[in-house]
Amino acid sequence: MRLVFRVCRWLERDEYEEVTALAEYLGRRGGCSLFGADVDRLRRLGYSVEEFVEFVERFGGEFDDSSRAVVDRLLELEKTVVVRAAPGEGFVLSSARLLKGYLAEYIEDGDAYYSRRLGGFVVKPYRIIDVVKKLRLAGLRVEDETGLLEPAGGLDVNPSFRLRDYQEEALRKWLEADGRGVVALPTGSGKTFIGLAAIARLRAPTLVVVYTREQLNQWREKIIKYLGVPAYRVGVYYSEEKRISDITITTYQTAYRYVDKLGGRFSLLVVDEVHHLPADKFKLIAVGVLAPYRLGLSATPYREDGRHEELFKLMGGIVYFKPLSDLQREGYIAPYRVIPVFVRLERSEERQYRELSREYRLYARGRSVEQLLRDARSGDESARQALRVLNRMRMLVAYSVSKLRAAKEIVDRELAEGSKIIVFTQYVGQASRAGKFLGAPVVTGSTDRVRRRLILEGFKAGKYRVVVMTTVGDEGLDIPDANVGIILSSTGSRRQFIQRLGRLLRPAPGKEAKLYEIIARGTLEERYVKKHYSSLLMTG
Repeated sequence: MRLVFRVCRWLERDEYEEVTALAEYLGRRGGCSLFGADVDRLRRLGYSVEEFVEFVERFGGEFDDSSRAVVDRLLELEKTVVVRAAPGEGFVLSSARLLKGYLAEYIEDGDAYYSRRLGGFVVKPYRIIDVVKKLRLAGLRVEDETGLLEPAGGLDVNPSFRLRDYQEEALRKWLEADGRGVVALPTGSGKTFIGLAAIARLRAPTLVVVYTREQLNQWREKIIKYLGVPAYRVGVYYSEEKRISDITITTYQTAYRYVDKLGGRFSLLVVDEVHHLPADKFKLIAVGVLAPYRLGLSATPYREDGRHEELFKLMGGIVYFKPLSDLQREGYIAPYRVIPVFVRLERSEERQYRELSREYRLYARGRSVEQLLRDARSGDESARQALRVLNRMRMLVAYSVSKLRAAKEIVDRELAEGSKIIVFTQYVGQASRAGKFLGAPVVTGSTDRVRRRLILEGFKAGKYRVVVMTTVGDEGLDIPDANVGIILSSTGSRRQFIQRLGRLLRPAPGKEAKLYEIIARGTLEERYVKKHYSSLLMTG
């Protein structure tokens, strides 16, 4: 395609050479010099039509009538950026205009790249809203062929709930952040309702990703009950049932395996317990699902391995956080106390612990646990030995008889006061021993669904007033109201500590929640107390 223009003034030699570097000299007519420029060649040389028009005007040039019409049409095309979907890869942007300059910062960050195969620039889904905003501010028109960027609001929902003040504020902050970001609120504060409100506000196809099967069922029930969506219109993509609908719920494990099936269908991605997302396999969900609007929910989004920075890139940063103290003062959670209970290991246990400590120091050679983990992954045998010894130390402390005796004293005292008690354990064997010692039912990850439901229903009804749980109770289970928790063995995880506390905080008239933490003196557990109290300061 050739653009013909005339210059009716005398061109100096250097000006003539500059013009003919881009356009071919065609001769003179009516006292003017005629030039023709090939559009494809201009683009190869890095010129947009708009830039070439400015070039021609600098020399006083004018296009002939037919070329002027072509220029106007090309200028209009250059102002249009077409957005297409490439599920599993991102959004493909194509335009007659050169887009590289607009996308430079995203290319540099690895969030955009040119694909000859797809015929345009591929932008990662978690960056598309930023890119579109930038293009529009530059005066370009964005033509969305995916239907995902600007939801038509066609999803039929009929909300039947009201948000609390802080939930309304969280939703507003998320909307102000262009429908992206993480809401950080304690367990029991109603994060799920913020997710439901986001679905109701956008009224767009939504994918909800949860961590456990129990959470999947809870979300399904709440969507049906509180959004007024018929059961047949709530898709479940899990196990044998793999049905996609306007609102679809799946688990992390299923979503990353079937991201190619789920990737291009949804405008909104809601991720519960979003602190799990930065795991190597799970972050494929955030990269592969095109949904430009994203809401992450977590009581504890910060990760001790520092990978929350990846989370904030994939989902957006923290848009709302409210401290425990504020929620307690406003009556949304129960007042609480954290009570450390110190015990001593038995003499034989102490002796064995000291021997293991010496062995650990020998292998660890002053390295932190984080460094040992990195070295072990690199094949360092001394690091692997150190971690094995460390695990034996933790198991020795966890299974200490002293801890069981202390737990029994607390349980007897609290039962006399009418309390309902959850005993949190770290290991299945530890849970089994505690259940026998305390005469309480046990729930682990391997407890079948029927048995688990019967135990939890019995706890809710008062048939059982003590229940022992492994880490399965930390998140994902809808645990009936309890007012006392006993952490039988401590870990260094702030997140686990906050989640366990959150299980006790549902408010009730006259309720005070108490979380006992049984700590063995002279062991690694003593270090954890400071971490746990500092985490309480961080969360309010």
